[in-house]
Amino acid sequence: MGSTASETEAAGESTEIVGVSEMRAGAESEGPAPVPLLEPAEGVPPVVADAAGLARVIAAFAAGTGPVAVDAERASGYRYGQRAYLIQLRRAGAGTALVDPTGVPDLSGLNAALADAEWVLHAANQDLPCLAEVGMVPPRLFDTELAGRLLGYPRVGLGSMVENVLGYTLEKGHSAADWSTRPLPEDWLRYAALDVELLVELRDALQERLAEAGKLEWALEEFAAILAMPPKPPRTDPWRRTSGIHRIRNRRALAIVREVWEARDRIAQERDLSPGRVLQDAAIVDLALNPPKTPAELQALPTMRGRGARRHQSAWLRAVTRARGLPERALPEANLPGDGPPPPHRWAERDPVAAARLTAARGVVTGLAEEHRMPAENLLQPDTVRRLAWSPPADPSAGAIGAALRGLGARPWQVGLTAAPLAEAFVLAAEPAGEPADEPAED
Repeated sequence: MGSTASETEAAGESTEIVGVSEMRAGAESEGPAPVPLLEPAEGVPPVVADAAGLARVIAAFAAGTGPVAVDAERASGYRYGQRAYLIQLRRAGAGTALVDPTGVPDLSGLNAALADAEWVLHAANQDLPCLAEVGMVPPRLFDTELAGRLLGYPRVGLGSMVENVLGYTLEKGHSAADWSTRPLPEDWLRYAALDVELLVELRDALQERLAEAGKLEWALEEFAAILAMPPKPPRTDPWRRTSGIHRIRNRRALAIVREVWEARDRIAQERDLSPGRVLQDAAIVDLALNPPKTPAELQALPTMRGRGARRHQSAWLRAVTRARGLPERALPEANLPGDGPPPPHRWAERDPVAAARLTAARGVVTGLAEEHRMPAENLLQPDTVRRLAWSPPADPSAGAIGAALRGLGARPWQVGLTAAPLAEAFVLAAEPAGEPADEPAED
């Protein structure tokens, strides 16, 4: 997980490595100026990559107390998939641990040692899937990013939150690194350890602010919903998410996109590379718009001049040829039927009353979100608002609207805030526009 903290560049400021305890004292004396967090309190711990080291970590964290800070580093943009290449943990009484899951891929024993702990993560949805792959599933959760959203912080990256709430700046610069690199550089490990250094302290401060704002129960419901959320099912036709596919206007060209995308995915998986490093999306679209018949025609395409694209040029040419030879019935449909409402820009034509409901619902949600100082999407997901407005219950009462919202996954706190105002808005939206009042007669 990366930091979004701004860098602190103070003229004449010492560049000496400062520990956490010294910085906390310094922060009190220097007032509101943020203090750089440059070194973990106990130094950078060694990376644990064998069974003996993992056993020591398990024993230490089992004996620790209180919440446990957890983070994971992936190699997005470098490797295929979203597996974790480093896992960081910190707990009172145990200190910080850096665990290499490529060396110890089964962390279920560590998970068992933390069965009584609340796990503190920042942007938990990003890390929970890769943690689950190695056997780590939190029993309870506190998400500091989500807490920041509910409290209305305009910037909720970890660095911004640590700076605004605790008064420290975190180093940035390694969030997009290739964490599959071995051995990991020392400065990367320092960065990784610092990501969990103050996470529990940040959690404590945010919990206090949530309680003061009357939003703690809302946050707890959100955290529970994250844990209860089932894994996302495989996406239907993932090739349709190719960037630039909107430029494709016919089914034959769509078939080329599909065949080349699938060929790229197979190669990327075999080589454990990010698909974009094998062939960029722009090249896939280029092949579909200008389908080559020969290697020379393929090499002439501007997007095929890179070494990575040319390495597998025979695979791309075979994919294009396959798509060219498909019978009409095997070509992909231009658009997949969706399971939800149509795009909002088509509502006014297809169902003017539904369009009016959507406008009214958006106004309600936006107004309530501003009143409670949080992003509208954290009050109600846009998809929830659209589905409700397109297919509302026949009974437009607050109770019926609330039941519909619960069916769409809204949490109790969200239903409590929005059901009655939405019901009222839907009733008003359904009323025909009245005739303009007559102008009073002049004397």
